[in-house]
Amino acid sequence: MRPDRRAVLGTALYGTAALAAPSIVRAQAASARVVVVGGGFGGGTAARYLRQLAPQLQVTLVEPAKRFYTCPFSNLYLAGLRSWESIGHNYDGLRAAGVEIVHERADDVDAAARTVRLANGKMLRWDRLVLSPGIDLRWNALEGYGEAAAELAPHAWKAGPQTLLLRRQMEAMPDGGTFLMVVPDNPFRCPPGPYERAAMVAHYFKQHKPRSKIILLDAKANFSKKALFLQGWKALYGDMIEWVGVAQDGQVVRVDARALEVESVFGTRHKADVLNVIPPQKAGSIAERAGVTDDSGWAPVKGENFESERVAGIHVLGDAAFAGPMPKSGFAANNQGKLAAAAIAAELSGRMRPIASYANTCYSLIGPGYGISVAGVYHAHEGRLIDVPHSVGISPLDADAAFRAAEARYGAAWYAAISADIWDR
Repeated sequence: MRPDRRAVLGTALYGTAALAAPSIVRAQAASARVVVVGGGFGGGTAARYLRQLAPQLQVTLVEPAKRFYTCPFSNLYLAGLRSWESIGHNYDGLRAAGVEIVHERADDVDAAARTVRLANGKMLRWDRLVLSPGIDLRWNALEGYGEAAAELAPHAWKAGPQTLLLRRQMEAMPDGGTFLMVVPDNPFRCPPGPYERAAMVAHYFKQHKPRSKIILLDAKANFSKKALFLQGWKALYGDMIEWVGVAQDGQVVRVDARALEVESVFGTRHKADVLNVIPPQKAGSIAERAGVTDDSGWAPVKGENFESERVAGIHVLGDAAFAGPMPKSGFAANNQGKLAAAAIAAELSGRMRPIASYANTCYSLIGPGYGISVAGVYHAHEGRLIDVPHSVGISPLDADAAFRAAEARYGAAWYAAISADIWDR
C-alpha cells in the first residue's frame, strides 16, 4: 500500500511537461515556507510529501497533540479487538523526514499578512498554508446537546477521551441494557462509521452482555453500504441491532443527557442505558478563522489542488474540505495530502502542476474475519471533483466467508500501510 517514491514523482511532478525552473525560482523555492495545521491523515501526509518532493522547502507542522489517535480503527478498540495504544502515533518519523513539528494550537490566520498565530502568541509566516484541522461539533444543533452533555452521552467522534469514556460506559452497562446511537444527516466524518460502530459494539455485547440491544436513530433514509451492513448484522448478531431511519421517525431533535433520553421529530421518546450521540459537524474552527468556510460550515476547494475557493494560497484537506462526491475519510485525506503536496511543490519549484486524480476506499469491519468495502475514483473537471464513470466498486452481497475474511485482512493491511506512510517510518 505504501507508494513508491519514484512513482509519486513520476505521476505527480513529471506527468506533464516540466517547465525549466530559472535560478530565481529555485532561490525562492529554497526559502519558501509551508505551514501545515493539523497532523492527521491529511496534514501529516502533506507535510511528509512536501519534504519528499521538494526537500528545499521549509515545512512546519502545527499539531497540539504529541500523540495522534486515529478515528479509523477506534471502533475496533470499542469492540475489544485493538488496544488503545495500537491506534496512537507520534511524530518522530516526520521529524526524521525534516519536518519541523510545533506542538501548539493554531488560534488564528491572517491571510493578508500570511501568518498563523499560535496559542502561545508566536507568529508563523507562510508562503503556502495547508489546513487539515478535521471537524468541530455543532454544539446545541440538537437541543440539549452541548459540551457538558457529551460528558454524560459521549459522541466519541474524535478519537481520545470520549472514546475511552464510551468504552467504560459499555463495560458498566448491565446485560440486557440498551445502547442507543444518534446518527446525523450528511455530510459528516466517515459515512460508514456509525454502522461499523454498531457492529463493533454488538461484537463486544455478544461476548459479554448477550441480552443487550443496540438501536440506531438515524436522520437519513439511506447510508453507506446499507445492504451489506444489514446483511452482516443479521448474520453475526441476529436481532441485536435495530436501525430506525428518518421515515420511521428516527430523526432526533432533543437530547436529555442526564436522563439518557432523546426525543424524535414526532415526539417519540427513547430511553438508553448508554447514549452515544453523534451530532452534526463542521470544519475545524481554524478553517473558519482563516475565512475558507462558507455557510455550510465546510471549506469549498478547487478540485485541481484542494486550494480554497475563497482564499488564495490556502489549501484545505480532509474532513474540513467540501470535495463534492469524495467522502470524508482517512484514505481520502491521505490521497488529497499527496496531491496538494505535489501541486505546491510543483508551483514553488516552477514546474507544471500535476494532473489531479484521486481515489478512496472505505473498509468496514462487521466482525472478526468479516469485512466489507466501497471504493471510488475522482478527477477534477472545471474546478470541481466528479466521479470517474463506472469507477465505484462495492463488496458483493452474499459473498462467501473467504471473501469477507479477505476484505477484513485488506482493511487491517490498509491501516498498517497508511500509518507507516504518514507517521511510522
